[in-house]
Amino acid sequence: MSRVHIWCCFRFGSMAGFMSLMCCVAALTAGTVTADAKELSITTIKQEPYTMSKGPELEGYCIDLISELSKRLGFSYKLQLVKDNRYGAMDASGKWNGMIGEVIRGEADLAVASLTLTATREQFVDMTTPFMQTGLSFLLLRDKASEGSSFSLLSPFSPSMWGGILIAFLLTGLCIFLVGRISPTEWAEPETEEHSFTLLHSFWYLTGALTLQGAGPHPKALSGRVVSAIWWLFAVLLLASYFGNFTSKLHSSKQLPVKSFEDLSNQNAIDYGTVEGGSSKSFFKNSKNPVYHRIYQHMERKKSYVSSMEEGIRRAQEGNFAFIGEAVSLDLATARYCDLHRSQEVIAMRAYSIAAPEGSPLVKNLTLAILELSESGELTSLRHKWWATSCVGADGADAFGALQPHDLQGLFLFLGLGLGVGLLLALLELVSRAHNQAKDSKKSCCSVLTSELNQRFGSKGASADQEDSDKNKA
Repeated sequence: MSRVHIWCCFRFGSMAGFMSLMCCVAALTAGTVTADAKELSITTIKQEPYTMSKGPELEGYCIDLISELSKRLGFSYKLQLVKDNRYGAMDASGKWNGMIGEVIRGEADLAVASLTLTATREQFVDMTTPFMQTGLSFLLLRDKASEGSSFSLLSPFSPSMWGGILIAFLLTGLCIFLVGRISPTEWAEPETEEHSFTLLHSFWYLTGALTLQGAGPHPKALSGRVVSAIWWLFAVLLLASYFGNFTSKLHSSKQLPVKSFEDLSNQNAIDYGTVEGGSSKSFFKNSKNPVYHRIYQHMERKKSYVSSMEEGIRRAQEGNFAFIGEAVSLDLATARYCDLHRSQEVIAMRAYSIAAPEGSPLVKNLTLAILELSESGELTSLRHKWWATSCVGADGADAFGALQPHDLQGLFLFLGLGLGVGLLLALLELVSRAHNQAKDSKKSCCSVLTSELNQRFGSKGASADQEDSDKNKA
Protein backbone atom coordinates (compact mmCIF):
# COMPACT_ATOMS: atom_id res chain seq x y z
CA MET A 1 0.00 0.00 0.00
CA SER A 2 2.83 2.37 0.88
CA ARG A 3 4.57 1.48 -2.45
CA VAL A 4 1.48 2.35 -4.37
CA HIS A 5 1.26 5.64 -2.52
CA ILE A 6 4.87 6.38 -3.15
CA TRP A 7 4.50 5.44 -6.84
CA CYS A 8 1.44 7.66 -7.16
CA CYS A 9 3.25 10.54 -5.49
CA PHE A 10 6.25 10.05 -7.74
CA ARG A 11 3.98 9.82 -10.75
CA PHE A 12 2.16 12.96 -9.74
CA GLY A 13 5.47 14.75 -9.03
CA SER A 14 6.87 13.73 -12.40
CA MET A 15 3.84 15.03 -14.24
CA ALA A 16 4.05 18.32 -12.41
CA GLY A 17 7.77 18.61 -13.14
CA PHE A 18 7.20 17.82 -16.79
CA MET A 19 4.48 20.45 -17.04
CA SER A 20 6.76 22.99 -15.33
CA LEU A 21 9.55 22.16 -17.75
CA MET A 22 7.21 22.57 -20.74
CA CYS A 23 6.09 25.95 -19.43
CA CYS A 24 9.71 27.12 -19.11
CA VAL A 25 10.54 25.93 -22.63
CA ALA A 26 7.46 27.69 -24.01
CA ALA A 27 8.42 30.90 -22.24
CA LEU A 28 11.97 30.75 -23.54
CA THR A 29 10.73 30.01 -27.06
CA ALA A 30 8.34 32.92 -26.88
CA GLY A 31 11.18 35.17 -25.72
CA THR A 32 13.39 34.01 -28.57
CA VAL A 33 10.69 34.58 -31.16
CA THR A 34 10.08 38.03 -29.74
CA ALA A 35 13.79 38.82 -29.94
CA ASP A 36 13.97 37.57 -33.52
CA ALA A 37 10.87 39.53 -34.45
CA LYS A 38 12.37 42.74 -33.05
CA GLU A 39 13.00 45.44 -35.65
CA LEU A 40 16.75 45.84 -36.01
CA SER A 41 18.25 49.31 -35.90
CA ILE A 42 21.01 49.60 -38.51
CA THR A 43 23.42 52.52 -38.61
CA THR A 44 25.23 53.52 -41.77
CA ILE A 45 27.11 56.46 -43.26
CA LYS A 46 26.64 58.30 -46.52
CA GLN A 47 29.32 57.39 -49.02
CA GLU A 48 28.95 56.79 -52.73
CA PRO A 49 28.05 54.14 -53.85
CA TYR A 50 27.51 52.32 -50.56
CA THR A 51 24.80 54.59 -49.17
CA MET A 52 23.32 57.53 -51.08
CA SER A 53 20.21 59.67 -50.82
CA LYS A 54 17.41 59.21 -53.33
CA GLY A 55 14.71 61.62 -52.28
CA PRO A 56 13.55 60.67 -48.78
CA GLU A 57 15.02 57.17 -49.11
CA LEU A 58 18.50 55.66 -49.26
CA GLU A 59 20.06 53.55 -52.01
CA GLY A 60 23.41 51.99 -52.77
CA TYR A 61 25.50 48.86 -52.47
CA CYS A 62 25.05 48.51 -48.69
CA ILE A 63 21.31 49.19 -48.92
CA ASP A 64 20.94 46.37 -51.45
CA LEU A 65 23.15 44.15 -49.26
CA ILE A 66 20.94 44.76 -46.21
CA SER A 67 17.85 43.99 -48.29
CA GLU A 68 19.29 40.66 -49.49
CA LEU A 69 20.33 39.69 -45.94
CA SER A 70 16.88 40.53 -44.54
CA LYS A 71 15.23 38.34 -47.18
CA ARG A 72 17.46 35.38 -46.33
CA LEU A 73 17.29 35.75 -42.54
CA GLY A 74 13.74 37.08 -42.28
CA PHE A 75 14.31 40.17 -40.12
CA SER A 76 12.86 43.67 -40.42
CA TYR A 77 14.99 46.76 -39.96
CA LYS A 78 15.12 50.52 -39.91
CA LEU A 79 18.04 52.56 -41.21
CA GLN A 80 19.63 55.52 -39.51
CA LEU A 81 22.60 57.68 -40.49
CA VAL A 82 25.43 57.95 -37.98
CA LYS A 83 25.13 61.19 -36.04
CA ASP A 84 28.77 62.35 -36.13
CA ASN A 85 29.41 61.17 -39.72
CA ARG A 86 32.36 58.99 -38.66
CA TYR A 87 33.19 55.34 -39.09
CA GLY A 88 34.53 54.74 -35.63
CA ALA A 89 37.75 55.35 -33.76
CA MET A 90 38.81 55.41 -30.11
CA ASP A 91 39.71 58.77 -28.63
CA ALA A 92 42.29 59.49 -25.91
CA SER A 93 39.77 58.77 -23.14
CA GLY A 94 38.98 55.31 -24.51
CA LYS A 95 35.57 56.20 -25.88
CA TRP A 96 34.49 55.22 -29.38
CA ASN A 97 32.85 57.58 -31.84
CA GLY A 98 31.10 56.95 -35.15
CA MET A 99 29.18 53.81 -36.07
CA ILE A 100 31.31 51.59 -33.83
CA GLY A 101 30.46 53.83 -30.87
CA GLU A 102 26.74 53.61 -31.60
CA VAL A 103 26.93 49.79 -31.72
CA ILE A 104 28.91 49.63 -28.46
CA ARG A 105 26.46 51.96 -26.67
CA GLY A 106 23.47 49.95 -27.88
CA GLU A 107 22.13 52.75 -30.07
CA ALA A 108 22.26 50.43 -33.09
CA ASP A 109 22.07 46.67 -33.54
CA LEU A 110 24.22 46.59 -36.66
CA ALA A 111 26.62 48.87 -38.53
CA VAL A 112 26.54 48.24 -42.29
CA ALA A 113 28.90 50.36 -44.40
CA SER A 114 32.38 50.29 -45.90
CA LEU A 115 33.56 49.47 -42.40
CA THR A 116 37.08 48.09 -42.29
CA LEU A 117 37.71 44.97 -40.24
CA THR A 118 40.57 45.72 -37.81
CA ALA A 119 41.96 44.02 -34.71
CA THR A 120 41.14 47.04 -32.52
CA ARG A 121 37.50 47.10 -33.59
CA GLU A 122 37.22 43.32 -33.20
CA GLN A 123 38.14 43.72 -29.50
CA PHE A 124 35.05 45.80 -28.80
CA VAL A 125 32.46 44.55 -31.32
CA ASP A 126 31.81 41.34 -33.23
CA MET A 127 32.30 41.51 -36.98
CA THR A 128 31.05 39.19 -39.69
CA THR A 129 33.02 37.61 -42.47
CA PRO A 130 34.02 40.28 -45.03
CA PHE A 131 31.67 41.09 -47.88
CA MET A 132 34.33 42.98 -49.86
CA GLN A 133 38.15 42.89 -50.10
CA THR A 134 40.26 45.98 -50.75
CA GLY A 135 43.49 47.75 -49.79
CA LEU A 136 45.04 51.20 -49.49
CA SER A 137 46.00 53.28 -52.52
CA PHE A 138 45.98 56.95 -53.45
CA LEU A 139 44.20 59.17 -55.94
CA LEU A 140 45.50 62.24 -57.76
CA LEU A 141 45.09 64.27 -60.93
CA ARG A 142 45.97 62.27 -64.02
CA ASP A 143 48.59 64.72 -65.38
CA LYS A 144 50.41 64.55 -62.03
CA ALA A 145 50.67 60.79 -62.37
CA SER A 146 51.61 60.52 -66.02
CA GLU A 147 55.03 60.12 -67.54
CA GLY A 148 56.27 61.71 -70.73
CA SER A 149 55.13 60.03 -73.93
CA SER A 150 57.09 59.27 -77.09
CA PHE A 151 54.40 61.20 -78.95
CA SER A 152 54.38 64.21 -76.63
CA LEU A 153 54.82 66.52 -79.65
CA LEU A 154 51.31 65.53 -80.71
CA SER A 155 49.78 65.82 -77.24
CA PRO A 156 48.69 69.51 -77.41
CA PHE A 157 46.02 68.53 -79.97
CA SER A 158 43.62 65.60 -79.76
CA PRO A 159 43.47 63.06 -82.63
CA SER A 160 40.21 64.57 -83.85
CA MET A 161 41.85 68.00 -83.82
CA TRP A 162 44.72 66.74 -85.97
CA GLY A 163 42.18 65.25 -88.34
CA GLY A 164 40.38 68.59 -88.57
CA ILE A 165 43.65 70.39 -89.35
CA LEU A 166 44.44 67.89 -92.12
CA ILE A 167 40.99 68.40 -93.68
CA ALA A 168 41.39 72.19 -93.45
CA PHE A 169 44.81 71.91 -95.12
CA LEU A 170 43.47 69.85 -98.03
CA LEU A 171 40.40 72.04 -98.56
CA THR A 172 42.46 75.24 -98.48
CA GLY A 173 44.97 73.80 -100.98
CA LEU A 174 42.14 72.82 -103.30
CA CYS A 175 40.60 76.27 -102.90
CA ILE A 176 43.84 78.07 -103.86
CA PHE A 177 44.20 75.73 -106.83
CA LEU A 178 40.66 76.58 -108.01
CA VAL A 179 41.12 80.31 -107.43
CA GLY A 180 44.36 80.21 -109.42
CA ARG A 181 42.55 78.59 -112.35
CA ILE A 182 39.33 80.63 -112.20
CA SER A 183 40.71 84.14 -111.60
CA PRO A 184 41.76 85.93 -114.85
CA THR A 185 44.33 87.92 -112.89
CA GLU A 186 46.11 84.72 -111.85
CA TRP A 187 45.81 83.07 -115.29
CA ALA A 188 45.13 85.67 -117.96
CA GLU A 189 45.79 83.62 -121.13
CA PRO A 190 45.09 79.91 -120.61
CA GLU A 191 46.01 79.15 -124.24
CA THR A 192 49.53 80.58 -124.09
CA GLU A 193 50.50 80.82 -120.39
CA GLU A 194 51.38 78.04 -118.00
CA HIS A 195 49.34 77.84 -114.84
CA SER A 196 51.64 78.70 -111.88
CA PHE A 197 49.37 77.50 -109.06
CA THR A 198 49.31 73.78 -109.67
CA LEU A 199 47.81 71.49 -107.04
CA LEU A 200 51.27 70.49 -105.79
CA HIS A 201 52.42 74.11 -105.56
CA SER A 202 49.23 75.06 -103.70
CA PHE A 203 49.96 72.54 -100.95
CA TRP A 204 53.61 73.61 -100.87
CA TYR A 205 52.52 77.24 -100.50
CA LEU A 206 50.29 76.34 -97.50
CA THR A 207 53.11 74.35 -95.90
CA GLY A 208 55.40 77.37 -96.16
CA ALA A 209 52.76 79.46 -94.39
CA LEU A 210 52.63 76.93 -91.52
CA THR A 211 56.38 77.38 -91.00
CA LEU A 212 55.95 81.17 -91.15
CA GLN A 213 58.40 81.33 -94.08
CA GLY A 214 56.23 81.40 -97.17
CA ALA A 215 56.83 79.89 -100.61
CA GLY A 216 56.50 81.85 -103.86
CA PRO A 217 55.05 82.75 -106.19
CA HIS A 218 52.36 84.55 -104.24
CA PRO A 219 48.81 85.19 -105.47
CA LYS A 220 48.26 88.35 -107.55
CA ALA A 221 44.46 88.46 -107.66
CA LEU A 222 42.28 89.85 -104.89
CA SER A 223 40.57 86.46 -104.48
CA GLY A 224 43.89 84.64 -104.13
CA ARG A 225 45.18 87.20 -101.65
CA VAL A 226 42.02 86.88 -99.54
CA VAL A 227 42.42 83.09 -99.33
CA SER A 228 46.15 83.47 -98.65
CA ALA A 229 45.61 86.06 -95.90
CA ILE A 230 42.91 83.94 -94.22
CA TRP A 231 45.18 80.88 -94.24
CA TRP A 232 48.13 82.85 -92.84
CA LEU A 233 45.95 84.17 -90.01
CA PHE A 234 44.59 80.67 -89.38
CA ALA A 235 48.14 79.28 -89.29
CA VAL A 236 49.39 81.94 -86.84
CA LEU A 237 46.50 81.42 -84.41
CA LEU A 238 46.79 77.63 -84.73
CA LEU A 239 50.51 77.69 -83.97
CA ALA A 240 49.92 80.03 -81.02
CA SER A 241 47.35 77.57 -79.60
CA TYR A 242 49.69 74.63 -80.17
CA PHE A 243 52.75 76.18 -78.52
CA GLY A 244 50.69 77.61 -75.67
CA ASN A 245 49.24 74.21 -74.79
CA PHE A 246 52.57 72.49 -75.37
CA THR A 247 54.30 74.90 -72.97
CA SER A 248 51.71 74.28 -70.27
CA LYS A 249 52.16 70.51 -70.68
CA LEU A 250 55.93 70.83 -70.38
CA HIS A 251 55.51 72.91 -67.24
CA SER A 252 53.20 70.35 -65.64
CA SER A 253 55.48 67.46 -66.58
CA LYS A 254 58.49 68.95 -64.80
CA GLN A 255 57.27 67.26 -61.61
CA LEU A 256 58.43 63.69 -61.18
CA PRO A 257 55.69 61.12 -61.82
CA VAL A 258 54.17 59.81 -58.59
CA LYS A 259 53.40 56.11 -58.90
CA SER A 260 53.98 54.63 -55.44
CA PHE A 261 53.76 55.54 -51.78
CA GLU A 262 57.54 55.85 -51.71
CA ASP A 263 57.38 58.41 -54.54
CA LEU A 264 54.69 60.24 -52.60
CA SER A 265 56.75 60.38 -49.41
CA ASN A 266 59.92 61.52 -51.21
CA GLN A 267 58.43 64.71 -52.72
CA ASN A 268 56.97 67.91 -51.32
CA ALA A 269 55.29 69.40 -54.40
CA ILE A 270 52.06 67.43 -53.89
CA ASP A 271 50.32 67.40 -50.53
CA TYR A 272 48.50 64.25 -49.38
CA GLY A 273 46.12 63.10 -46.68
CA THR A 274 43.42 60.64 -45.68
CA VAL A 275 40.12 60.66 -43.79
CA GLU A 276 40.41 61.90 -40.21
CA GLY A 277 39.62 59.20 -37.64
CA GLY A 278 39.51 56.34 -40.16
CA SER A 279 41.32 53.02 -40.28
CA SER A 280 43.65 54.34 -43.00
CA LYS A 281 45.08 56.89 -40.59
CA SER A 282 45.49 54.18 -37.94
CA PHE A 283 47.44 52.01 -40.36
CA PHE A 284 50.02 54.71 -41.09
CA LYS A 285 50.17 55.69 -37.42
CA ASN A 286 50.91 52.14 -36.20
CA SER A 287 53.07 51.03 -39.14
CA LYS A 288 56.74 50.22 -38.51
CA ASN A 289 57.58 50.72 -42.18
CA PRO A 290 59.71 53.90 -42.43
CA VAL A 291 57.98 55.00 -45.67
CA TYR A 292 54.50 54.69 -44.21
CA HIS A 293 55.52 56.27 -40.93
CA ARG A 294 57.03 59.18 -42.85
CA ILE A 295 53.69 59.63 -44.60
CA TYR A 296 51.93 59.72 -41.22
CA GLN A 297 54.37 62.31 -39.90
CA HIS A 298 53.77 64.48 -42.97
CA MET A 299 49.99 64.31 -42.51
CA GLU A 300 50.33 65.18 -38.82
CA ARG A 301 52.68 68.07 -39.53
CA LYS A 302 50.61 69.51 -42.38
CA LYS A 303 47.24 68.62 -40.83
CA SER A 304 46.24 67.45 -44.29
CA TYR A 305 43.41 65.19 -43.19
CA VAL A 306 39.97 65.46 -44.76
CA SER A 307 36.62 65.03 -43.08
CA SER A 308 35.08 62.74 -45.71
CA MET A 309 35.73 60.77 -48.88
CA GLU A 310 33.94 63.45 -50.93
CA GLU A 311 36.25 66.18 -49.64
CA GLY A 312 39.31 64.08 -50.48
CA ILE A 313 38.11 63.54 -54.06
CA ARG A 314 37.32 67.25 -54.45
CA ARG A 315 40.78 68.27 -53.25
CA ALA A 316 42.41 65.74 -55.59
CA GLN A 317 40.50 67.27 -58.51
CA GLU A 318 41.68 70.74 -57.52
CA GLY A 319 45.27 69.57 -58.00
CA ASN A 320 48.46 69.29 -55.91
CA PHE A 321 46.79 66.84 -53.53
CA ALA A 322 46.84 63.04 -53.33
CA PHE A 323 43.96 61.43 -51.45
CA ILE A 324 44.76 58.17 -49.66
CA GLY A 325 41.91 55.72 -49.21
CA GLU A 326 40.54 52.25 -49.89
CA ALA A 327 41.27 51.16 -53.47
CA VAL A 328 37.70 50.00 -54.12
CA SER A 329 36.34 53.45 -53.24
CA LEU A 330 39.01 55.17 -55.31
CA ASP A 331 38.10 52.96 -58.28
CA LEU A 332 34.62 54.42 -58.12
CA ALA A 333 36.04 57.94 -58.20
CA THR A 334 38.13 57.19 -61.29
CA ALA A 335 35.04 55.70 -62.96
CA ARG A 336 33.07 58.89 -62.27
CA TYR A 337 35.78 61.49 -62.86
CA CYS A 338 38.03 60.88 -65.85
CA ASP A 339 40.62 63.45 -64.78
CA LEU A 340 41.56 61.33 -61.73
CA HIS A 341 44.01 58.44 -61.60
CA ARG A 342 44.49 55.73 -58.97
CA SER A 343 47.95 54.41 -58.23
CA GLN A 344 48.51 50.78 -59.20
CA GLU A 345 50.20 50.11 -55.87
CA VAL A 346 47.85 48.66 -53.24
CA ILE A 347 49.08 48.11 -49.69
CA ALA A 348 47.60 46.98 -46.36
CA MET A 349 45.03 44.55 -47.75
CA ARG A 350 41.85 44.82 -45.74
CA ALA A 351 38.17 43.92 -45.86
CA TYR A 352 34.75 45.44 -45.19
CA SER A 353 32.52 43.73 -42.60
CA ILE A 354 29.29 44.24 -40.68
CA ALA A 355 29.67 45.17 -37.01
CA ALA A 356 27.38 43.94 -34.19
CA PRO A 357 27.54 44.14 -30.38
CA GLU A 358 29.75 41.63 -28.61
CA GLY A 359 28.05 38.28 -28.17
CA SER A 360 25.30 39.08 -30.67
CA PRO A 361 23.61 35.91 -32.02
CA LEU A 362 23.14 37.69 -35.34
CA VAL A 363 26.81 37.45 -36.35
CA LYS A 364 26.79 33.70 -37.11
CA ASN A 365 23.67 33.89 -39.29
CA LEU A 366 24.90 37.02 -41.07
CA THR A 367 28.23 35.35 -41.81
CA LEU A 368 26.51 32.33 -43.34
CA ALA A 369 24.23 34.57 -45.41
CA ILE A 370 27.17 36.63 -46.70
CA LEU A 371 29.03 33.46 -47.71
CA GLU A 372 25.93 32.23 -49.56
CA LEU A 373 25.62 35.56 -51.40
CA SER A 374 29.30 35.38 -52.36
CA GLU A 375 29.05 31.79 -53.61
CA SER A 376 25.91 32.53 -55.65
CA GLY A 377 27.52 35.54 -57.35
CA GLU A 378 25.12 38.10 -55.82
CA LEU A 379 27.95 40.16 -54.34
CA THR A 380 29.67 40.31 -57.73
CA SER A 381 26.44 41.45 -59.36
CA LEU A 382 26.05 44.21 -56.79
CA ARG A 383 29.63 45.31 -57.44
CA HIS A 384 29.01 45.55 -61.20
CA LYS A 385 25.75 47.41 -60.61
CA TRP A 386 27.14 50.16 -58.41
CA TRP A 387 30.64 50.47 -59.91
CA ALA A 388 29.53 50.94 -63.51
CA THR A 389 31.75 53.52 -65.18
CA SER A 390 30.48 56.64 -66.94
CA CYS A 391 33.97 57.69 -68.01
CA VAL A 392 34.33 57.62 -71.80
CA GLY A 393 37.54 58.21 -73.75
CA ALA A 394 39.95 57.82 -70.85
CA ASP A 395 42.39 55.61 -72.67
CA GLY A 396 45.46 57.53 -71.67
CA ALA A 397 46.76 60.50 -69.80
CA ASP A 398 47.86 62.31 -72.96
CA ALA A 399 44.25 62.73 -74.07
CA PHE A 400 43.56 64.97 -71.11
CA GLY A 401 44.20 68.63 -71.64
CA ALA A 402 44.54 68.23 -75.43
CA LEU A 403 42.66 70.81 -77.48
CA GLN A 404 39.52 69.50 -79.14
CA PRO A 405 37.97 70.78 -82.42
CA HIS A 406 35.21 72.53 -80.52
CA ASP A 407 37.83 74.53 -78.60
CA LEU A 408 38.89 76.21 -81.89
CA GLN A 409 35.53 76.01 -83.60
CA GLY A 410 35.50 79.74 -84.32
CA LEU A 411 38.89 79.53 -86.04
CA PHE A 412 37.72 76.77 -88.38
CA LEU A 413 34.52 78.67 -89.17
CA PHE A 414 36.61 81.78 -89.93
CA LEU A 415 38.76 79.77 -92.35
CA GLY A 416 35.71 78.28 -94.07
CA LEU A 417 34.14 81.72 -94.49
CA GLY A 418 37.37 83.06 -95.97
CA LEU A 419 37.62 80.21 -98.48
CA GLY A 420 34.04 80.79 -99.56
CA VAL A 421 34.65 84.53 -100.03
CA GLY A 422 37.82 83.83 -102.05
CA LEU A 423 36.04 81.46 -104.43
CA LEU A 424 33.15 83.91 -104.86
CA LEU A 425 35.54 86.76 -105.71
CA ALA A 426 37.35 84.56 -108.26
CA LEU A 427 34.05 83.72 -109.95
CA LEU A 428 33.04 87.41 -110.00
CA GLU A 429 36.38 88.28 -111.63
CA LEU A 430 35.80 85.66 -114.34
CA VAL A 431 32.19 86.74 -114.90
CA SER A 432 33.31 90.36 -115.20
CA ARG A 433 35.91 89.42 -117.81
CA ALA A 434 33.40 87.30 -119.72
CA HIS A 435 30.92 90.19 -119.69
CA ASN A 436 33.49 92.61 -121.12
CA GLN A 437 34.57 90.15 -123.82
CA ALA A 438 30.95 89.48 -124.72
CA LYS A 439 30.36 93.21 -125.26
CA ASP A 440 33.47 93.56 -127.43
CA SER A 441 32.82 90.46 -129.57
CA LYS A 442 29.03 90.84 -129.53
CA LYS A 443 28.56 87.36 -128.13
CA SER A 444 26.36 86.13 -125.30
CA CYS A 445 27.90 86.33 -121.85
CA CYS A 446 27.02 82.68 -121.16
CA SER A 447 28.86 81.41 -124.23
CA VAL A 448 31.96 83.43 -123.41
CA LEU A 449 31.86 82.25 -119.80
CA THR A 450 31.47 78.63 -120.92
CA SER A 451 34.42 79.05 -123.29
CA GLU A 452 36.56 80.47 -120.49
CA LEU A 453 35.69 77.59 -118.16
CA ASN A 454 36.47 75.06 -120.89
CA GLN A 455 39.85 76.66 -121.47
CA ARG A 456 40.66 76.62 -117.74
CA PHE A 457 39.29 73.20 -116.79
CA GLY A 458 38.54 71.42 -120.07
CA SER A 459 40.53 70.48 -123.14
CA LYS A 460 41.72 72.86 -125.83
CA GLY A 461 39.79 70.83 -128.38
CA ALA A 462 36.53 71.59 -126.62
CA SER A 463 37.44 75.27 -126.64
CA ALA A 464 38.23 75.22 -130.36
CA ASP A 465 34.95 73.48 -131.15
CA GLN A 466 33.12 76.14 -129.21
CA GLU A 467 34.85 78.92 -131.23
CA ASP A 468 34.04 77.21 -134.57
CA SER A 469 30.43 76.91 -133.54
CA ASP A 470 30.33 80.61 -132.72
CA LYS A 471 31.82 81.51 -136.11
CA ASN A 472 29.24 79.38 -137.97
CA LYS A 473 26.45 81.07 -136.06
CA ALA A 474 27.87 84.46 -137.02
